[in-house]
Amino acid sequence: MWKFASCDGCQLTLLDCEDELLSFAAEVEIAYFLEASSAPGPGPYDLSLVEGSVTTPEDAERIRHVRRVSKRLVTIGACATTGGVQALRDFADVREFTSVVYARPEYIATLATSTPISANVPVDFELRGCPIDKRQLMEVVTAFLAGRRPVVPSHSVCVECKIRGNVCVLVAHGTPCLGPVTQAGCGALCPAFNRGCYGCFGPADTANSRALNAKLRILGMSDPELVRVYRTFNATEEQFMQAAEEASGEADG
Repeated sequence: MWKFASCDGCQLTLLDCEDELLSFAAEVEIAYFLEASSAPGPGPYDLSLVEGSVTTPEDAERIRHVRRVSKRLVTIGACATTGGVQALRDFADVREFTSVVYARPEYIATLATSTPISANVPVDFELRGCPIDKRQLMEVVTAFLAGRRPVVPSHSVCVECKIRGNVCVLVAHGTPCLGPVTQAGCGALCPAFNRGCYGCFGPADTANSRALNAKLRILGMSDPELVRVYRTFNATEEQFMQAAEEASGEADG
């Protein structure tokens, strides 16, 4: 388990597996996991799980090392798969941020962008979420132990709402919700508590964000507000970027 720029939430998801983690420990040697042990084992490694995005020159060099010593590399979480919340810097000037936050910005070594791991090295599988879902994580690890491709759903959160029997917050209550365009994986957690989906798991396959934007405008959302809801956890994911650009383009026009 390797950490880059992140909050550690996805690593904690693995630790939260508890009983399931004990069963895995009987089958594999967990050789490098600084969140859990200060005694890293030497590589090479059969499977590396990588959390976090690349935000510094040191990160860029270190992820190349991780790729060299890993037979399989899986990215976990929004930071590793899309650049995360910190990728909001991609839409502004990071030099302005550092000049405001730090007394001596010249001491700060950072890149202008926050990039996903796949933008730097080849990746064998991506597991989305902010944070990831432990059931999906167990499926990924089990699949690689069995030598097969992980089976992770690509449908929208709306399907999970139907499975749970949730009343649609978008239709019934007029609550802005990204569920129709967001990939399943969270178990429709927010809609289950009468809150709209925030898009933590990134875009679902064949997401129709243009149609959703039209509905959200009817509910009273302005174009700048639409841009903000897409530019959160997965701001640089292509489909969410296009949805935000569609909104900002109409606002500019």
